[in-house]
Amino acid sequence: MRGIIKTISINLLVLYLVSQIFQGMVFKNGVHSFITSGLFLALSSMIVKPLINIMILPINLITFGLFRWISSAATLYIVTLFLPDFLINEFYFKGFTSLWVDIPVIKTQGFFAIILFSFAISIFNTILHWITK
Repeated sequence: MRGIIKTISINLLVLYLVSQIFQGMVFKNGVHSFITSGLFLALSSMIVKPLINIMILPINLITFGLFRWISSAATLYIVTLFLPDFLINEFYFKGFTSLWVDIPVIKTQGFFAIILFSFAISIFNTILHWITK
């Protein structure tokens, strides 16, 4: 039970961080749709993601884990299908420039937006799970 609550809270925090850093993720009913989509994302990550990982296991083994992003993108797409208040219109990143790093503006729509959001959610999720261990 403690692991489920930890996963749900981390997914809510990750969803909030990603929606603040990148633009294009829409919660139509505000906080209610945000919490609902966070809960549904956490539950689908715990139930659907392992099933998808088993189905893509041969491809994943051949590519040394590079196709694992398919399961993250599929779970995010499933959440957008089942929750009409949660939309991904586009992926827009304003860019970042510092003394050492220069990241250009990134803007995409459709399937590529879901893939980029799933990458961002996976990265933040991995970092927060690593910190909370």
